[in-house]
Amino acid sequence: MASGQSRQGRVILTPFLTVDAIIELRGGIVLIERKNPPPGWALPGGYVEYGESVEKAVVREAREETGLRIRLEEQFHVYSDPRRDTRRHNVAVVFIATASGAPKGGDDARNARCFAQQEIPFDDLAFDHSRILRDYLAYRKSGDRPKTGG
Repeated sequence: MASGQSRQGRVILTPFLTVDAIIELRGGIVLIERKNPPPGWALPGGYVEYGESVEKAVVREAREETGLRIRLEEQFHVYSDPRRDTRRHNVAVVFIATASGAPKGGDDARNARCFAQQEIPFDDLAFDHSRILRDYLAYRKSGDRPKTGG
């Protein structure tokens, strides 16, 4: 956990800030196959570095893990359930982005691939990325954003 100290001298634990990218590419979504635990497919993303904006972090992480230069379209939603990552409490700011080219796994990604909607491996997604992608697909269909509380 990230920590700091209050004025009363107590240690305060805070969640880590992360970003994820839903990258729209040729009618599909780019996912990475993770090199490190937990295993599975995931949205490209990672930790925001100190002094870095969430926008710069998601562009950097997408480039490192997929080789793609993304264009941010919109901030989609914030996911903050303390159980969303079994390793620690992470809060994710999720962006929708577009790109062109062919994804190629790099950095923490064993592989990167574009999945058509009907091919998305929902049962093999790490973290809460199945929920995020279901929310995204519902948003694309109806225009309704996910409810808060997640």
